[in-house]
Amino acid sequence: MHSLIMRLFLFIYLLLTASFAQAQLKALKQIDYPIKESVDEEYTVLPLGTRGALVTYHKHDDYRRQSHSYTFTSVDTLLTTRWKVEYVLPENFTPSQTFANDRYLFYLANEPDTDNFSMIRLNLVDGTLDNYAGKLPSSLALSDFKVMGNVAYMAGYYRSRPVVMAYSLFDGTIRVFQGLYINHTELSSIEIDDYRQEVHIVTHTANKKCPFTLRSYSPDGRPLRVIDYEGTAYSLISGKILPISATESLLVGNYSTDCTPYSQGIYITRIRHNETGKFTVTTDRGEAIRYVDFSNLKHFFNYLKPRRQLKMQERVAEQKRLGKEYKFRYRLLVHDLIPTTDGLRLVAEVYYPQYRGSISSYSPRPWRTSASPILQTGVTNSIPLTSSQSYSDGYRYTHAFVCEFDQEGNLRWDNCLPIQDLTDEMPTQKVHTSTQGNRMVMAYQQESDVYTSVIERDSVLLTDEPFPIKAGSEQEKVQEAADEGLIAWYGPYFLATGYQKLIPERGFSSQPRELFYMKKLIYNAFATPESANEKQKKNVPKPIRPER
Repeated sequence: MHSLIMRLFLFIYLLLTASFAQAQLKALKQIDYPIKESVDEEYTVLPLGTRGALVTYHKHDDYRRQSHSYTFTSVDTLLTTRWKVEYVLPENFTPSQTFANDRYLFYLANEPDTDNFSMIRLNLVDGTLDNYAGKLPSSLALSDFKVMGNVAYMAGYYRSRPVVMAYSLFDGTIRVFQGLYINHTELSSIEIDDYRQEVHIVTHTANKKCPFTLRSYSPDGRPLRVIDYEGTAYSLISGKILPISATESLLVGNYSTDCTPYSQGIYITRIRHNETGKFTVTTDRGEAIRYVDFSNLKHFFNYLKPRRQLKMQERVAEQKRLGKEYKFRYRLLVHDLIPTTDGLRLVAEVYYPQYRGSISSYSPRPWRTSASPILQTGVTNSIPLTSSQSYSDGYRYTHAFVCEFDQEGNLRWDNCLPIQDLTDEMPTQKVHTSTQGNRMVMAYQQESDVYTSVIERDSVLLTDEPFPIKAGSEQEKVQEAADEGLIAWYGPYFLATGYQKLIPERGFSSQPRELFYMKKLIYNAFATPESANEKQKKNVPKPIRPER
């Protein structure tokens, strides 16, 4: 009897172990692009979901003043090449900004010491290229670039004042947006509202009242409404917009206790698009703004070790007992809002700048220092796009967190993903999420390893061991890697990219080589063991079967 029980226990243990093993990342396929150390070249990847991805090869030689050239390669979900297009920028022009939507990829370039600009539009379906050229009405230090329909929006600063221009791809006319050319005003972001065909300009002013303003325009730059958040209890820092009905949207972002870029928590408020004119939002309006302090999030401090977490919670509780507010010093990088059936999810990464002289300051790799290999759009930095920012020696990430709200702004749940010693020269999106039914996979890549965690609402179901990104061939090993990136692609699939120096494994005689790789990975969140109450649920989504 005892032997039977032991065998049954071992059988169940093996089943659970196998189930956990199935949940880990698996590499399905990899494609490599050779690189040469003597040539200035960069690769970027634009994920296109089930349509595949676009790989951009950029070659330039600024020392010899050679024109910038591009090779655009479209691949399907099996990483097989569909088409390839080449393009060379006009002589003396240098790339400036990039923007992508579902249909097109746009590249904006400018000619130094002039007001001339050049723009290309690449059709992501068939590779058709369109060229546009123009002249700005004044010299503009560009900081943002977006496109909606056939209008391109260029934002920047002229004599330290913000300027936003609308350039028509139809006739080449340029219109300057009204009401923005104000002293001490910083551009926070440009929000494109395809749902209602509106352009929202978010600005922030660093003075005593620290006003935060949302200005909405028609596609051609005609003013629609101005919402000033002047009488609010806290200073709003950033804002992302999500439509929830034909007449309303939610504005969600982070706020501070004073006029600084340090976040105290998350806010959520409504915008009524059927209202036009100028409005002032104050805390006197009961439904104006809802604030969620970080200390009110259940899992926000989970990135700390248990003892430090307990001390933090005790300090916060003591301040509240004294009737005071504990001030946090976090900076946030807020992702695009994720719509749910009756609300939204917000994902943000927490980081802090490291200045020269810091013991743990960022040190770039000695081999290759280029832009992120993943072309990212729709990420708002809590640091305003200022005309003059203080110098930082890099940025260190501590954790990412996710919150879900209903349409009334009520917090439903939150969760956290700790990040270990991840640094970068600029604050760019590192954590990517894959929503699979009622579960979410949160992942990031660091030092050739991919870290993953599966969550279900406020529960962490599984945290895997780091998944190593190895060489594509068993005959080679990675001597050095750089500029590695990870992105959620579609369904349970991820893309890992980066540069590698490869040398032969012992016993093989292949030549050392350098390359840019793109590796397809799969993580099936439903391969994890069932949660305690899941057996009682009905209509559980079926597991997603991996492609071959």
